[in-house]
Amino acid sequence: MRHTKDKMPICPPFRLAPYFRTRVWGFHDLSPWYQYKTDGEPIGEVWLTGEMCNVSTGPLAGLSLTDATRQHSADILGSALAGQEFPLLIKILFPKEKLSVQVHPDDVLAQKYGEPRGKTECWYALDAQPGAEVALGIRSGVTPEQVRRSIYDATLENMLEMMPVHKGDMLFVDAGTVHAMGPGVVILETQQTSDLTYRMYDYGRPRELHLEKSFEAMQFSTRAGKIASQIASDHSVLIDQHYFHIEKWKITTGKIPSALTAPFDHVQILFISEGDVVISGDSFESFSVARLQVVVVPVHSPYWNMETNGPAEIIRIWPPAV
Repeated sequence: MRHTKDKMPICPPFRLAPYFRTRVWGFHDLSPWYQYKTDGEPIGEVWLTGEMCNVSTGPLAGLSLTDATRQHSADILGSALAGQEFPLLIKILFPKEKLSVQVHPDDVLAQKYGEPRGKTECWYALDAQPGAEVALGIRSGVTPEQVRRSIYDATLENMLEMMPVHKGDMLFVDAGTVHAMGPGVVILETQQTSDLTYRMYDYGRPRELHLEKSFEAMQFSTRAGKIASQIASDHSVLIDQHYFHIEKWKITTGKIPSALTAPFDHVQILFISEGDVVISGDSFESFSVARLQVVVVPVHSPYWNMETNGPAEIIRIWPPAV
């Protein structure tokens, strides 16, 4: 449906304001990524979607993403997801120190303990320093008893499968995978909307561990690992999994491929990883989206277009209707 200029649509594309979350393993200064400094607790995560992120453009400006989704569920999410929470939580992680060794439950286990869903996620490396690596899974041949014993004698890291990370890598972290992230990377994380984390080991930090739930959730064989991108006609598919589909669109001439702005039957999150863009349409005020910002394109958005003055890179993220 193409709206006219004299009728302001309720749900045109909108930009979200990021939310900066403190983490003990983060930074006090996020430059050159963000012009954000703090003398208080370090910042480890920048949430790009989530309940603390507010709409900053259009008729829904000032509402949290949660409230906007609740009030206009069918328009934003479409009929297949109407009535649900915004389905994907997207963050940028800035680890200055090692994150805890942890595991996330799958949907079945989460629901056993009264939670709506588990937590499957993926990591896209926006940057990686030489020698950067992450832990994904438990090494072949390690037994459950060895895992338990290694937690108490502080050798759990020796039980983990380490994987080098380079800029542009996509890593899948399905629920049940024991994992850890170290310094030297900047990660765009896409996950189910859930903050369920069972912490197994935390390098002596005085934070709660969730050992029994961790042992129940961990799986010794998972699908976790690097995902090779698939080249399409005008973009590449970084990952296509049950909970999320992620593409990379490189704009070299300033001309936006028509397929990127065509009508689409899924809510879309567009993350600007390089450059900046302007979103415009006949029936809403145009707005800019800078590098490291996101725009949400509702399923029932009016006609919209995108422009850029030069090269740009856009990460398009959308949830299958599961």
